[in-house]
Amino acid sequence: MSRILKLLALVFVLALISISLLGWWFLRYDVIDPPALAGQMEVGAIEHAGKQRTWRAYVPSSLGTHPPVVFVLHGSQGSGNDMRVMSFYSFDVEAERAGYIAVYPDGYQGHWNDCRASASYAANRENIDDVGFLRQLAAELEQRFGADPQRVYATGLSNGGHMAFRLALEAPDLVRGIAPMAANLPRAENLGCAESGEAVSVMVINGTEDPVNPYNGGMVEILGDDSRGPVRSMQETGRYWAELAGYGGAPETARWPDRVPEDGTTVEVERWLAPGRATVELVSVIGGGHTVPNPTFSLPLLLGPTSHEFDAAEVIWDFFSQAP
Repeated sequence: MSRILKLLALVFVLALISISLLGWWFLRYDVIDPPALAGQMEVGAIEHAGKQRTWRAYVPSSLGTHPPVVFVLHGSQGSGNDMRVMSFYSFDVEAERAGYIAVYPDGYQGHWNDCRASASYAANRENIDDVGFLRQLAAELEQRFGADPQRVYATGLSNGGHMAFRLALEAPDLVRGIAPMAANLPRAENLGCAESGEAVSVMVINGTEDPVNPYNGGMVEILGDDSRGPVRSMQETGRYWAELAGYGGAPETARWPDRVPEDGTTVEVERWLAPGRATVELVSVIGGGHTVPNPTFSLPLLLGPTSHEFDAAEVIWDFFSQAP
């Protein structure tokens, strides 16, 4: 009996070690210090709809007279600072190079009230006016830094990407372009936003192996929670915006060079482009996960593979800067 108990104890210890190692492997990610940049971090708060809303922004040393604004919106259970970390400060670096203000607002209790009608988090249940908050914040940035109200853009990851969709649907006068990552439009039966019917330039970046946001459409699920409901596929999402912009035909297609074969990802692009029309671009990260593509650093494997084929911040700003 003593030998059996010892054997069981050994098996139990080995199982604990294995679980710990697996947990470490799937949850580990690259942690880096903020880069030494010449600009300044600004932190602020505004009162909106009876609630204090907070934000931070990287204001580059290269700031011009009327700089553009890029809202970088965090994912579920996150904050603006979390988004800076999860994007490895790449939007700060790009802001310093390009001269835009990178703005990281905080959602309500860690979430944005996006267009998924069934979502169970407080921002959705309480119908928080996040569109109004971001509109007021854009006006604040215009007053404080002379930001150009005609060059306001929005990107974001997951819940933040869905919030960018809401801005484009309901406030096309506010945003000239959006670039959601790891997000597809909700299906019609789960769409809780008013559709303006107006076109804006849209780039969508999604991984085909995203374990949360299904690339081919279906139920969004996070650790067994499927309250966010179903979304459309990547291609259905693109066609929605392309039709709004007046495109009827098939998109141009291209495959980017495989710069980092060892990361297991490649990139395919579909683009609708014509003079005088909003541009629509789908960036499919073949083999990529629920992550922000970055040439050097990786997010946890629990979210799927991080592509090192391109720098999302650089690609997104290049798209924004050319938006008609």
